[in-house]
Amino acid sequence: MQQTLIVVGAVLWGAAAGLLLPRAAYRFSAPAGEPWHSRCPDGEHEVKGWLGGRNVCPDGSRYGPRAAILAPVTAVACAALAAATGPRPELVVWLLLTPPAVVLAVVDFAVMRLPDVLTLPMAATALALLGVAAVLPEQGGSWTTALLGALILSGGYFVLFLINPDGMAFGDVKLALALGAALGWYGWGVLLLGTFAGFVCAAVYGGWLVVVRKAGRRTAIAFGPFLLGGAFAALLLGAYAA
Repeated sequence: MQQTLIVVGAVLWGAAAGLLLPRAAYRFSAPAGEPWHSRCPDGEHEVKGWLGGRNVCPDGSRYGPRAAILAPVTAVACAALAAATGPRPELVVWLLLTPPAVVLAVVDFAVMRLPDVLTLPMAATALALLGVAAVLPEQGGSWTTALLGALILSGGYFVLFLINPDGMAFGDVKLALALGAALGWYGWGVLLLGTFAGFVCAAVYGGWLVVVRKAGRRTAIAFGPFLLGGAFAALLLGAYAA
C-alpha cells in the first residue's frame, strides 16, 4: 500500500511539474550566444514568465513544446523512479531533478545547448540534498561516492572536451556534475553503467542518422539527452538493487 501511494504521488508530481515546463523549454531554446527567448517565434508577442503549460499567441497560434507531451513524459519518469526507489529518502532528490532534466533534454535537442542556469543548480541541489539523505534512516547510497562520482565524471568529460571540443561540449561537462552525483550515490558500478549507456545510445543514434543520410560522420549531435537517458536507466537499476 505504501509503495502504491508513493508511485501515485510521484505520478501526480511529475504530471503537475510537466504541465509547467513548456514555457521554460521554449524560452531556454535559444542558440548559444543568444539571449533567452522573450518573444514568440514571429516576434510579435511577448512571452511572460518562465512557467506555463501553453505557448499560445493572442491569435491562437501555438509554438514550442507541448504540455501534452512533456507532462506524461515527466510523470512516467517520476513514476519509474518512485517504483524503483521506494520510500528511501533519496527519492525526493530524484523527483526534484527530473523536471529540469526533461527541460535540458528538450533544449539540447532543439538548439544543442545545456543552460548553466539549469545544470549548475542541479548539481548543487543533488549534492546538497543527497548529503541530507545520507544521514537519514533507510537511505540506499553513499554521499562520498556521490561527491567523487560528480568530480570524476565531470573531470573525465572535461578531458574529452579538451581533446575533442566538437565531440564533447562544455555544457556536457557541467551536466556531468549532477549526473555523476546521482549515479555515484549507488556506487561505481552504476556510475560506469550510466556513462556507458549514454555513449552507446548516442552512438546508435548518430549511426542511424548516417544510415538514413540525415547526417555525416562528423556531424555534431546533441549529447545531453543521451547522457540523461543513460543516467536515468542506470539510476533505475541502482535504486532497484540498493
